[in-house]
Amino acid sequence: MRIGRTALAEGQAETAIASGRDIWEQKAMVGRIIHSQDCVAEGADWLAHHEPRFAHAVPLVGALPLRREEDGFAALLRAIVGQQVSVASARAIWARLESAGLTEAAVMAAASDEALRAAGLSRQKARYARALAEAGIDFNALRGAPDGEVVRTLVAVPGVGVWTAEIYAMFALGRADVFAPGDLALQEAARMLFRLETRPSEKALRAMAEDWSPWRSVAARILWAYYRVAKEREGVM
Repeated sequence: MRIGRTALAEGQAETAIASGRDIWEQKAMVGRIIHSQDCVAEGADWLAHHEPRFAHAVPLVGALPLRREEDGFAALLRAIVGQQVSVASARAIWARLESAGLTEAAVMAAASDEALRAAGLSRQKARYARALAEAGIDFNALRGAPDGEVVRTLVAVPGVGVWTAEIYAMFALGRADVFAPGDLALQEAARMLFRLETRPSEKALRAMAEDWSPWRSVAARILWAYYRVAKEREGVM
């Protein structure tokens, strides 16, 4: 009996060790997750000590937003809705989609063209929204997937580009070390903050952002905030 209990205990211990190893490996693949305002503040402090231009920007922009949202179909659909339209238009369309119950994958997949047009979706975005609803993405599995795998999985869906996938990783999954260099506001903010002669290309800004790892998502928050501050000052002047 003692032998049996010992074997059982050893088996349980091995299972616990294996489980702990799996959790550690998953964290190593995923990296730091931004859960709270304290995480954002920690990243901003690290960046300010690491890069003098961020040290200049942080006091100007004040407290940075958390910008976390629930992951899943609705978060990615909201990103598609917001593509190439103003913030006000995106909010209005999203409100109509919510009222019609079209923020759920099953409902979206079965929706008619007339219903989607009534909600404000263009023909192209209606096609993208349906494609997303029918893609069968395992959103739960994405929580534990490496950043590169998240992006590759999402861009396989029509209408989801690299920018949309990176924004999803940053704010729906809370990845601390993801950047979206295709964002025009980030490019312009980098030009202003780092006193560049021209706006950096997506490729150039991606290379530039490598130096801001492991807090590239917080660097993006600083740049977005700095963009607003700088543009307001230009307006005053």
